[in-house]
Amino acid sequence: MAFAPARQARPQFPDLLRHWRSERRMSQLGLATEAGISARHLCFLEKGRSQPSREMVVLLAQVLDIPLAGQNALLVAAGFAPLFHETGLDAPELASVQQALDAMLAQQEPFPALVVDEAWEVRQRNAAAGRILGALRPHYDVPERLAHNAMHVMCHPGGMRPFMPNWADFVAAYLQVLHREATQGLSQTAARLRDELLYYPDMPAAFAAPKADHPMVPMHLRIGRHELSFFVTLTTFAMPRDVTLQQIKIECFFPADAMTAALARALAAQPELSLFD
Repeated sequence: MAFAPARQARPQFPDLLRHWRSERRMSQLGLATEAGISARHLCFLEKGRSQPSREMVVLLAQVLDIPLAGQNALLVAAGFAPLFHETGLDAPELASVQQALDAMLAQQEPFPALVVDEAWEVRQRNAAAGRILGALRPHYDVPERLAHNAMHVMCHPGGMRPFMPNWADFVAAYLQVLHREATQGLSQTAARLRDELLYYPDMPAAFAAPKADHPMVPMHLRIGRHELSFFVTLTTFAMPRDVTLQQIKIECFFPADAMTAALARALAAQPELSLFD
């Protein structure tokens, strides 16, 4: 499948401001009151009759709790330079962040851990992820361009589906992360990714709507003669001031039973072992 981005005109500041106010379900009066400005002035801004100052754009973005990438887009639409950097993880200024990521991945051993970006592309993984989740890679029938995307590998018919006895239950819960980010306007990338995943064949219609009826759904895996069960946590950076850092997630897999824990430790202690033996 190919997903070609539609060509769109550059968004204008009034359109983006109305979009974010709608996403936050705020009236003009409510937003004006929270921002400490007159409703008349806000109305003029949304109609393009007044040009905002840089300080006004930042104020409105903060009141609307817009993600950093969205704040940059709002500033550019208003004619100002972006405020927040989007720094590569390998940049020298993020060396301490990279050290923290390395430490978290190492600390998670002998259980899997991944670092994923906003689009759920896997940026880093620990050795346990290679031993356990990576053991399935030779058995995938997934296009190479999608093979490093955690969500696509989970949902693609040729990905992890055949190895997950509770695939439908787990993916229904897994997709709630994308639903939350998309419906709250936190990530346009999440909205696009969600729509791509829902396009796959045999995706239940119920997956298309947000739903939260289970406090925790473990991921069950059947690999060879082995049965494994993990529950998953997602960790993000607190108070980031960089677009990249706001979008990064650390996905950790913890054993949900003693058998899984013992098998993971055995695989770490004896590299010659294979889950398919």
